[in-house]
Amino acid sequence: MNKKIKEIQAIKYEGKNSKNPLAFHHYNANEKILGKTMKEHLKFAMSWWHTINAGGTDMFGGNTMDKTFGLSEMAMCKAKADFGFELMHKLGIEYYCFHDIDIAPEGNTLAQSEAYLKEMTDYLLKLQKKYNIKLLWGTANMFSHKIFMTGAATGACADVYAIAAGKVKAAIDATIKLGGQGYVFWGGREGYDTLLNTDMGLELDHLGKFLQMARDYGRKQGFKGDFYIEPKPKEPTKHQYDFDVATCANFLRKYNLLKDFRMNIEANHATLAGHTFQHELRTARVNDIFGSIDANQGDMLLGWDTDQFPTNIYDATLCMYEVLKAGGFKNGGLNFDAKARRASNSLEDIFYSYIAGMDAFALGLRKAVAIIKDGRIEKFVAKKYSSYKTSTIGKKITNDKTNLLELYKYAKDIPIDSLDIPSGAQEYLEQIFNDILFNN
Repeated sequence: MNKKIKEIQAIKYEGKNSKNPLAFHHYNANEKILGKTMKEHLKFAMSWWHTINAGGTDMFGGNTMDKTFGLSEMAMCKAKADFGFELMHKLGIEYYCFHDIDIAPEGNTLAQSEAYLKEMTDYLLKLQKKYNIKLLWGTANMFSHKIFMTGAATGACADVYAIAAGKVKAAIDATIKLGGQGYVFWGGREGYDTLLNTDMGLELDHLGKFLQMARDYGRKQGFKGDFYIEPKPKEPTKHQYDFDVATCANFLRKYNLLKDFRMNIEANHATLAGHTFQHELRTARVNDIFGSIDANQGDMLLGWDTDQFPTNIYDATLCMYEVLKAGGFKNGGLNFDAKARRASNSLEDIFYSYIAGMDAFALGLRKAVAIIKDGRIEKFVAKKYSSYKTSTIGKKITNDKTNLLELYKYAKDIPIDSLDIPSGAQEYLEQIFNDILFNN
């Protein structure tokens, strides 16, 4: 692959009328939108685990593509790194994300794994400087090895808990070393399959303490970025403790972690929780815990996390609307937690996948800006709640200047049938949305 990738030219923006599959049709990196370049708005990142490591394996079959480069151990890891940075360079992607054992071999002891990780981060640091590419966030894999079969921070074995803590310590060190502005916790197996063998209260307390210790260690080492929790409702466990944004927010409040933790929201995880992607983003935004995004999509006819590259313009537009309303990314970005399909097993397919995803979010950004500038949807929402600004009692409710007794006295003689509740006009708003998407 490293030889073949040299033959592919850097991907350029050619505009929406181009028929070149190895060109951007909507993503124009240096185009200014609302005072920022498109690449500053979007902050695209490559996921190491899917792009560099995943070979097409699913629950019914093995790899359909070879990403070993004919090598093993450290030599293979370094060849993968060379390929990954050349790929990002060709795509104009300026960030990447990884788990500890994505980039380095896993040793038989924690100390051996950490030694491998230190050697590989030395190598990655040189590549970052060569290509001017940065680490968006790092994390530790605490779900693949058999010792984590019942969890890591929520498992039943104290030695496993200690090993998990050591892995996080090493991964935080690696993130700081590489200049990462985020550190992610995805629960993986932090959940349960049956409550018959689970002490939920103990497990949640252990998890809360684990995150507190990680936060304290990171801050002591000078880490100034965000810690993230990535919500997911199920798979591999039947019920995971990081079920959705609302569940995570409640957890963070209980264990006094809200100051340091934000949400890393994945589209496919949102739909597995029975929510829309926008719902999870909005919930994070109104709770002031929006942080970063794992950009992908799922197949609504399949019940698992398919991690497809995002091409749904509706979802991308509504996503970027929420991002803009949140003030844009601070330390986070759009990490493509997505993989080319099992049957899409050529090098070109990797490029096609990223181009499709980057174009989808570029178009989504353009359309989100158009919605805001158009103003009709936001004007309608403001009018819907106007009684809280125009009426005396409404102002009191909004400004917390009333009580239940006063509201009772105000309302007790209102003829209920005389109230004129305005239409929600959902279809009208959906028509406006479609007009902006397809007629502008």
